[in-house]
Amino acid sequence: MTPATIDKMFARFAEQDPHPKTELYFINSYTLLVAVILSAQATDAGVNKVTKDLFQSIDTPQKMLTFGLEGLMRSIKTIGLYPSKAKNIIKMSQLLVDHYGGKIPETRTELESLPGVGRKTANVVLNVVFKEPTIPVDTHIFRVSNRLQLACGKNPLEVEKNLERVIPEKFRVHAHHWLVLHGRYVCKARKPLCPTCIINDLCPYEPKTK
Repeated sequence: MTPATIDKMFARFAEQDPHPKTELYFINSYTLLVAVILSAQATDAGVNKVTKDLFQSIDTPQKMLTFGLEGLMRSIKTIGLYPSKAKNIIKMSQLLVDHYGGKIPETRTELESLPGVGRKTANVVLNVVFKEPTIPVDTHIFRVSNRLQLACGKNPLEVEKNLERVIPEKFRVHAHHWLVLHGRYVCKARKPLCPTCIINDLCPYEPKTK
C-alpha cells in the first residue's frame, strides 16, 4: 500500500469509529492486565463472561492474593489454559505487591518481566492504560496486515515493526483497535465481508467475496 492509500484507509476507520476501545471488560489498569492475560488463545467474549463477576470483588493485586489460587482457578475454569493462567496471575500479583506497591509498571521491560506477560500483553496495557502508540499484533491484525499488504511479515514482531513504520503518527494510538475490530467483524479469516467493507476500493486482496 502507498502512504496515500494508508492515510485514506485509517481516515475512514477514524470517521467510522473515532474513539475505538478494547472489547475486554475491565475496571482499572490491574484488571485490564488480568483480562489480557486471560485472553491469550481465548475470545474476549469468553473472558468477559468470567471477569464481569470476578472483577466486582477482585480489583487489586492484594485482593487477588487473598482470593488465592484455588479460588481463581474455580472462577476462570471455563477459559482455556486456566491452570497456568491462574498461576501466572497469582505470581504476577505478588510481584506487583512486593516490588511496585500494587501499581502497574509503565515500561515495556518491567511489564514483560511479570509472569504471563509477553510483548503483546505489554503493548495492550501500554496503549490502553498509558495511551502509548503501541501496536499489539494478535491473529486478527497479523491476518489483516498481510492480506491488505499493509505491513507484511512472517511473524507478529515483523508485522508490528512494519506497522509502526507505515501508519501515520496521527492514527497510531487507535490503530490496533481499528485493525482488530476490522479483522474480527469484517475482514474475517474464512469469509471476509468484502462487499460491505469501507475500504473495499483500497484493498488489493483478491478474490473478493461476492
